[in-house]
Amino acid sequence: MIKNVRIIECEYSEYVKPKRIEYIQHDLPKIWDMVEVHDSVAILLYHEERDSLVVVKQFRPPVYLKNNDGYTYELCAGIVDKEKSLVEIAHEEILEECGYHVPIEQIERITSFYTAVGFAGSVQTLYAAHVNETMRVSEGGGVDVESIEVIEIPLSEARGFVMDETKAKTPGLMFGFGWFLENYIAGTPKG
Repeated sequence: MIKNVRIIECEYSEYVKPKRIEYIQHDLPKIWDMVEVHDSVAILLYHEERDSLVVVKQFRPPVYLKNNDGYTYELCAGIVDKEKSLVEIAHEEILEECGYHVPIEQIERITSFYTAVGFAGSVQTLYAAHVNETMRVSEGGGVDVESIEVIEIPLSEARGFVMDETKAKTPGLMFGFGWFLENYIAGTPKG
């Protein structure tokens, strides 16, 4: 339950650093305000035994300001703030958020793309992996003060879920679902 919400000035953050860029484009001086943020990884998880896509649901305060709910459906993900490779961070996030121990060599890099291009321009690298109950080591839910709910979307409902505007979703989730539906049939690569 979310309560006592208030907005205050952010004087310091280790995650977000406001910046102003001044530049000249076509001989016109311009100014653009932005924030410097960490890059991230996201992992599309396919549960083989349940023929479902595993996502996380969590409270996001900026979304709360838009819809008075604030809960979003997202791919398992995390920021790149450690001296580890991207796939090692992806492996760690799968374990922490969703409770599966997926061997690193079974985590497939799909692509990377820019997010929040109007104000941050961070890079997210997308991975995919198959999971099953033999890989489960915990219920997931995150670490420290994270409050993450693990949700499974049956593959038969994935298209409808992506288009359901009543559920706040990230573009990474929508892209990941589209990629999976285009490239896999019942969890088996096409071709």
